[in-house]
Amino acid sequence: MVKANFNTKEEITWCPGCSNFMILEAVKRALASLGLKKEEVVMTTGIGCHGKIFDYIDIGGVYGLHGRPIPVAIGIKLGNPKLKVLTFAGDGDTYNEGISHFIHACRYNSDITLIVHDNRAFSLTTGQATATSQEGYKTKVEPKGEFLKPLNPISLALSSGASFVARVNAKNIEHTSKVLEEAIRHKGFSYVEVLQDCLIFNLEINNLDKLMYKVENRDNKERARKLAEEWNYDSKTGKIPIGIFYQEKRKTLEEEF
Repeated sequence: MVKANFNTKEEITWCPGCSNFMILEAVKRALASLGLKKEEVVMTTGIGCHGKIFDYIDIGGVYGLHGRPIPVAIGIKLGNPKLKVLTFAGDGDTYNEGISHFIHACRYNSDITLIVHDNRAFSLTTGQATATSQEGYKTKVEPKGEFLKPLNPISLALSSGASFVARVNAKNIEHTSKVLEEAIRHKGFSYVEVLQDCLIFNLEINNLDKLMYKVENRDNKERARKLAEEWNYDSKTGKIPIGIFYQEKRKTLEEEF
C-alpha cells in the first residue's frame, strides 16, 4: 500500500522492456521499505532516458540541465537538510558533462544519493559513446570505433573521497533495492552505479550478468580499490563485482557548513 503512494498517472514512454522499468521498481521498493513519505523525499534529474523517471515517481523535485543534477541536489539539501534528496543521472550526464560535479560531490560529502543509470551510451541522442563506453564501439560519430579507453568511475569515486560507493545490476531488482536502501539511509554522499542494458544502442555490452558476483566491503578502502580494478569497463570477460564497495562515517557538507 505504501508503494502505491509513489505511483503517478503519467504514461511510461521508455522502450518496452527497458531496464529503466526495473530501476524504477527498485527505487519505489527502497522508499517503501524505508517507510518514507513522499513529502520527505525530493529528486533531481539530468537529461537522458533516465530523466523520464521524474514523471514516474510521485515526489517533488527539479528536472535539471544535462550534467547538472548534482549541484541542484546539493543546493536543495543545503536549503532544507531534513529532506532525503535523490539524484538520477545517466553515464554521459555524470561522467562526461557532469564529471567535475561528480568529483567534487565525492569530496564535499553532501548528504544526497546519486543513482547513475549506466548503459554506456548516450541513448537518448542515438547512441554516441560516453566515458564508460568500451574501445571499438562504433557509432555514427565514430564509424571506425571509439578509440579512447573507458573511465572507471568506481575507482574515481573512491579516489575522490565518496563515503558510500556501490554498483548494482538493474536486472536484479531485489538486490538493487536493498543497496539503494542502504545508500539512502547512509549519512553522506552515496553513489550507486546501476549497470543496465540498452535495447537499441551498444548491444555488444549487454547480458554481462554471468560475470557479476555480489560483494560487501564496508570499511576496507584498500580492498575496495582492488575490487574496483577487477573490471575495467572494456572487457567482456573476467569478474564484475556488484554490491557495496565502501562505506565510511564522516561529517557531511551540511554539518560542516
